[in-house]
Amino acid sequence: MAHAAVRPALPDDAAEVARIQCDTWRAAYTRILPAAVLDELDVTAVEASWREAIDDNRASVLIATEGEWTVGFCVVGAAPPEETAGSDGVPAPDAAETGLIASLLVEPRWGRRGHGGRLLLAAGEQLRAAGARRGIVWVPIADAASLAFFKIAGWEPDGLSRTLAAGERTVRELRLTGPLDFQAAEVIEDPDSEPPAE
Repeated sequence: MAHAAVRPALPDDAAEVARIQCDTWRAAYTRILPAAVLDELDVTAVEASWREAIDDNRASVLIATEGEWTVGFCVVGAAPPEETAGSDGVPAPDAAETGLIASLLVEPRWGRRGHGGRLLLAAGEQLRAAGARRGIVWVPIADAASLAFFKIAGWEPDGLSRTLAAGERTVRELRLTGPLDFQAAEVIEDPDSEPPAE
């Protein structure tokens, strides 16, 4: 395996991040997102959104590389208070110390090579450096690979779920939470290294 690393994304990485998102969704999310949503993905528009996100200081975009290839990405930052809220809508008492992993994707053809684990380790380091003591992530219930990945890392569902509209379907997501002091041995599997289970 060529040298693998994680680094902050640069504006010039936006095209590769967009390609990975579109390719990964089309390969691994066919049972989660409607075909019409996947068919309407416009790589050029997605690239513009990623370029804006990379330039924005509210969240950090990290990319995983293997040799000269970009193979995955992660988006992390402070959790908006409403994302930490319980079923009563009241933000968690530790909302100011809670980080959010907004997205973590590894292109399926690069799965099972530790890239997801390296992204998660880097995300934890970045969030801890910013003052976070725990993290949260929302994962589609049908995405068994990502649920298993975060559970291996020590995160568990906290009892909250939400339903998002996705074209003619809805997507049910679970909120997982856990500590940010990941150990390399705990995060050996990559999300999206196989299609999510139904």
